[in-house]
Amino acid sequence: MSIESNILYYGDNLEVLRKYIGSSTIDLCYIDPPFNSKRTYNQIYNNIGSEDKAQSQAFIDTWIWDNRAIEGHQEILDNVGGRFTKQTIELIKGLSNVLGNSSLLAYLVSMTLRVTEIQRVLKTTGSFYLHCDPTSSHYLKLVLDGIFLPNGGEFHNEIVWHYRRWTGKAKKFQKLHDIIFFYSKSDDYVFNPLYTAYTEGSVGRKMQGVLHRFKEGEAPVLVSDQSVDEKGVRENDVWAIPFIAPSAKERLGYPTQKPEKLLRRIISASSKKGGTVLDAYSGCGTTISVAQDLHRKWVGIDITYQSIALILKRLEEQFGKEVVDLVKLDGIPKDMESARALANKKDDRVRKEFEKWAVLTYTNNRAVINQKKGADSGIDGIAYFRTTNTDNAKIILQVKSGGVKRNDIATLRGDMQRESAAMAVLITLEPPTAPMIHEAKAAGPYHHDLMDRNYDAIQIVTVQDMIENHKVLDIPMSHEVLRAAQLKAAGNQYSMLEDSQ
Repeated sequence: MSIESNILYYGDNLEVLRKYIGSSTIDLCYIDPPFNSKRTYNQIYNNIGSEDKAQSQAFIDTWIWDNRAIEGHQEILDNVGGRFTKQTIELIKGLSNVLGNSSLLAYLVSMTLRVTEIQRVLKTTGSFYLHCDPTSSHYLKLVLDGIFLPNGGEFHNEIVWHYRRWTGKAKKFQKLHDIIFFYSKSDDYVFNPLYTAYTEGSVGRKMQGVLHRFKEGEAPVLVSDQSVDEKGVRENDVWAIPFIAPSAKERLGYPTQKPEKLLRRIISASSKKGGTVLDAYSGCGTTISVAQDLHRKWVGIDITYQSIALILKRLEEQFGKEVVDLVKLDGIPKDMESARALANKKDDRVRKEFEKWAVLTYTNNRAVINQKKGADSGIDGIAYFRTTNTDNAKIILQVKSGGVKRNDIATLRGDMQRESAAMAVLITLEPPTAPMIHEAKAAGPYHHDLMDRNYDAIQIVTVQDMIENHKVLDIPMSHEVLRAAQLKAAGNQYSMLEDSQ
């Protein structure tokens, strides 16, 4: 069995792995899961106009011992389906005694469930890379050993990704590295050696049987003479790859975005052209983008629609719409039944996903998802459209999954005035009533000077019209949500100042 096309799954990766991805179908899996850092990460958006920066919650990296953790913990201890090794069961039992019913144990249970499935879907020749930081890396190493080694797998490297960034004035050394664990499913695995090539201006000379190499202004590197050939020096397990600069074209505003150079090294080393790469925590799609560029097939999974929208937009910008059109999408509402199912999900992690899907789909992924609480909590999204060649105006969007009535339009009209918005859109799962339509029409038109056209100031859009007739906002947009401008250091969530612990 093999993966025939590029697939992007919208949903919980544990459910997707178990239901849709067959055993021994994946050549390489890289994951960059949450680190249990107890932080809230925001996606940064770039606006044209007076509101220069906007943020939307991308994910909360905080774990709690809740029913989901309890069920997962019991599943491991009971070895449901015979999925877990004896070593994994004993490890989780031991960690329970040491850690108690804690946030950390909830995190490790979640990772154990998912890595177990990843090991299953890997081909015999497949490899796995887990990206983490020192917060929990020592525990994760035990989890990976318990899953891979008893099943004939091997541990190969603890890769240190070293970078430079300002991390504050806490009373400790600056934290300037992440950890990447490299395992294979067997001792017969794909590995393409990488080399650090000589570059113009490099210096090398023999010193007592070793080669002393360095560039002007850099620290020297000592390597065995035997490890040097016409290709250069074999790559080691400390990777000095720069962090993505705030002004870099590559930066998308996603809080934990990793450099393409990092993923290019992993994918090049541990897969072949035509092989299939899996990222079960796809985020902003760096793994997917690099796999596409390196002519690998890929499978991506993410639980938030913001990430799905970001990935699709990224692929379109980098490779063209024809590439996006060939991507198989799964889990995204395609009919009214699936739209209602998404709206009625009880899972706290995805309780706002219906609103996010509706707003981003209707605006072609160019709206900001509103996360504010308080007076404007009824606004689910904000989009910006061009009014002239140099200026823009605001549209506010609200999503209703049921129980719509005339007063909703009156409230939205008040929100529009308070927010100084030119237009407002109500997206509704249920058909609007006649009084609602009358109330919306009473708001009058908005005249778009640039297009010399009138729009209803308040528009009502049904989910059915979006799904069956592909209705989208047809106004020239000025807000490119998925391309961030230069970020100030304080705005970059990933490089925020460290806690003074």
